[in-house]
Amino acid sequence: MKNLFADTIVAPATTPGTGAISIVRISGPEAFCIVDAVVELKSGTVSGADAYTIHYGSVYSNSALLDDVLVSVFRAPHSYTGEDSVEISTHASAYIVEELIRLLLATGARYAEPGEFTKRAFLNGKMDLTQAEAVADVISSRSSAAHRVAINQLKGNFSNELARLRSSLLEMASLLELELDFSEEDVEFANREQLQALVSETLAQVQRLASTFRQGNMIKNGVPVAIVGPANAGKSTLLNVLIGEDRAIVTEIPGTTRDTIEETIQLGGILFRFIDTAGLRDTSDTVEKIGVERSYRKLSEAEIVLALLDVTADGKELLNNIKLLVPHVDFAHQKLFILLNKCDKIGQIEVNKKVTALNNFVSQFGYQCFITSISAMEQTGLEELKQRLIDAEKGLIPNADSTFVTNIRHYEALCQAASALQDVRTSLSDNTPTDLVAEDLRRALAAINTLLGTDLLDPETILHQIFRNHCIGK
Repeated sequence: MKNLFADTIVAPATTPGTGAISIVRISGPEAFCIVDAVVELKSGTVSGADAYTIHYGSVYSNSALLDDVLVSVFRAPHSYTGEDSVEISTHASAYIVEELIRLLLATGARYAEPGEFTKRAFLNGKMDLTQAEAVADVISSRSSAAHRVAINQLKGNFSNELARLRSSLLEMASLLELELDFSEEDVEFANREQLQALVSETLAQVQRLASTFRQGNMIKNGVPVAIVGPANAGKSTLLNVLIGEDRAIVTEIPGTTRDTIEETIQLGGILFRFIDTAGLRDTSDTVEKIGVERSYRKLSEAEIVLALLDVTADGKELLNNIKLLVPHVDFAHQKLFILLNKCDKIGQIEVNKKVTALNNFVSQFGYQCFITSISAMEQTGLEELKQRLIDAEKGLIPNADSTFVTNIRHYEALCQAASALQDVRTSLSDNTPTDLVAEDLRRALAAINTLLGTDLLDPETILHQIFRNHCIGK
């Protein structure tokens, strides 16, 4: 482990040229000496400075002043990485940052790999693996809900739940292992009924955590909202006005949209991912037919379905379009909004009649859906639509102490743990030999360990997969 941290790394912690200042981060055993060789402090040295202090200094390149800087000092083990660390604040010039890093590299530092600072923080015991992954989620969060979930994970809420699960599994495993050690003496250390109850309780906790993934994934990546309907109903126009830019091509020619287009916006602290789809109609065009198939697939994957219809069509056509859509909506897990578009083209009395007719048709089947009229072109009724979307998903905004699983790796590990615990429960009911029960329990424990990063079977592979998605300098 010591050899792993024998070198000192450096990287920009901010993107040069995007603000007033840039920060260059250095971490490792020679961090102070390397900075002292490059930065001239107004008084004293970095090596002699107290922790958590900031110092004014200057950087020279080829005897010419490169920039005046501020140097922040962090001493091990009380730093982000757990090592001696320095952050140098410069003016936000790409040239200044590049030249400063060149000087630091020439003095003995090594350019950091993506996520290496956070990787060192994990390996130095500053955080567990779920917290390390939360760092990237905090940086990439695009809504207040996503930010709150990531912050909770970074604070250790998820880790604490996992630690309690791990403690329970270790207790069960130790009793079974002890029983195996004394198997020849026919001693039972683990009461089967008590063990069964403990397994069931732990399994319920694992399944509860895993069940939050669907919501957690929507919080992190956006609530999928499919805009579907017949060709030329105004789906692309609706997408454009919702996101505030001309993202989709709009023409009067049916079948213009051949593939799905996705864009995200934040509404009420929730990220929504709107998906414009190809018009639903019978077509002999091979490419358009593929687009229609994809439209139905996106419809099935959506949390909310916006069925957009042309209100200027006759009543029979509107009903036929709804009959075409409804069988593809899973009302147990999806929400359907029926939007009669182009209401500016006909009188309000006629619009109201068609809304009422659709309400009557849908209600006779017991479907729960929201039906209203809008004009995407004139942006009429869109504020009400946005509020309806927020109301439909307001349950996603978690309380401060809520725990959501947002990472597919976490979800899969929890599913593996649940599967192993179900096998343990079955084995206990069937009076399976203790050694086989213990093996199933070890599988559950291994799955939880991969989440926390403890007792990893293949640490280099797992860590590489996790930290390669972090940005340089983090």
